[in-house]
Amino acid sequence: MLPESLQRVIEGFKQFPGIGPKTARRLAFYALNSNVTQIQGFANSLMNLTEKIKECGICFNITENQYCDICNDKSRDTTVLCIVECPSDISLIEQTGFKGQYHVLGGMLSPLDGVGPDDLNFENFISKTENFSEIVIATNPSVEGETTALYIVNLLKDLPIKVSRLARGLPSGGNLEYVDELTLLRSMSERVEITT
Repeated sequence: MLPESLQRVIEGFKQFPGIGPKTARRLAFYALNSNVTQIQGFANSLMNLTEKIKECGICFNITENQYCDICNDKSRDTTVLCIVECPSDISLIEQTGFKGQYHVLGGMLSPLDGVGPDDLNFENFISKTENFSEIVIATNPSVEGETTALYIVNLLKDLPIKVSRLARGLPSGGNLEYVDELTLLRSMSERVEITT
């Protein structure tokens, strides 16, 4: 019923995470009714993503240069390394005020999906971590994230480095009625003492 060119745009939008058929259709019609200059600018921006963005030569973050802004920042704490799954995690960790260094794995270990240590950024990982006094593991609390965290802990077990994991538990403002069993179990086992 729709012209083929418009249908292709709808299908393209549906490939983005969180975009369903209705939203994809709405975005496609918005693009159709937009200023040609706007749409061309947006299309050029998308093309620049694939042409200009590359991995940082140190931490595997995204950058347009050889090294990312974080690795170039000499004021950052060079004794703490935060290990994340993907570059988008860095912007979230940065909002907490963390001022250490990063290492982006490029995913999580997932044997069922055929993703092993050789598929992630573990090359030269041990030699890199020897310069740090603390390693913060910031993988997701999923099965794959936990598997990856355990693998990292095993890699570092013989080194005199403090290894920590992001705290897990109940969300602020949450209601116990809606919390899943695993989160509640972790919250109970990792409870902290209240001091007065």
